[in-house]
Amino acid sequence: MLGANLVLFLAQPALAAGASPWDGDQRAAVRLIAGAARGQPAAIHRAGIEIRLAPGWKTYWRYPGDSGVPPRFDFSASRNVKSATVRYPAPQRLPDEGGISIGYKRGVVFPLEIVAQDAAKPVVLVLKIDYAVCEKICIPAEGKAELTLNDKRGDQDGWLTQNERLVPVSAKIGEAGTLSVIAAKREDKRIVVDVAAPAGVTPDLFAEGPVPDWALPVPSPIPGAPAGQQRFAFALDGLPPNTRPDGATLTLTAVAGDQAIEVPCRLD
Repeated sequence: MLGANLVLFLAQPALAAGASPWDGDQRAAVRLIAGAARGQPAAIHRAGIEIRLAPGWKTYWRYPGDSGVPPRFDFSASRNVKSATVRYPAPQRLPDEGGISIGYKRGVVFPLEIVAQDAAKPVVLVLKIDYAVCEKICIPAEGKAELTLNDKRGDQDGWLTQNERLVPVSAKIGEAGTLSVIAAKREDKRIVVDVAAPAGVTPDLFAEGPVPDWALPVPSPIPGAPAGQQRFAFALDGLPPNTRPDGATLTLTAVAGDQAIEVPCRLD
């Protein structure tokens, strides 16, 4: 039961503003924010789901790692919405007593791309989110928010733009860049990946299976990389029963500072 001194932020009706009210408590709260639409009339509406966290608390990425619960988003009560696509900012590894989880501290904004049924009319975005927040123990949380989107540039547009830049960009293995996955190879029952990052920045790497049922280990740094690169390895464990890895395509997410890339890796 929540303490009497806990401040609640209750969801309010839709507002034609840059953000909805917060819905949550002192540990975590959620709201919707809006940015300027793309196209005239508005072809794609830009919005975001912002989760704020109290110091010491964390929440999870779409693949939470050894423990944790990924967020689940429901937009079914929205009006004039044809589709809603959630983008995930680059996460960080979060070691604790239960292993290594993958997620966010100090809050996160999940950018959204909303396609309207009728581009000439406003969109009423209605969100229901189920997520988890953890300090020493994990607590299930839920939030509701509602916001009217139009083609105007609101006061949250700059904040949303900053967070859109944190979403990993698509890349290919071996593709040149200041951050790049140089090589990925299968060695019997493990995958070995070499990552190049800007000078002075230590990269990190995360691996996902082709479907959520896969629970791959979090890649670990290992020695042996060429100069200027970091080598990672992870076992081909955590596959669903009776599943063979041959021909499956993994998703590798490399992160270095404020840069992040997302690379497909086919297991031939």
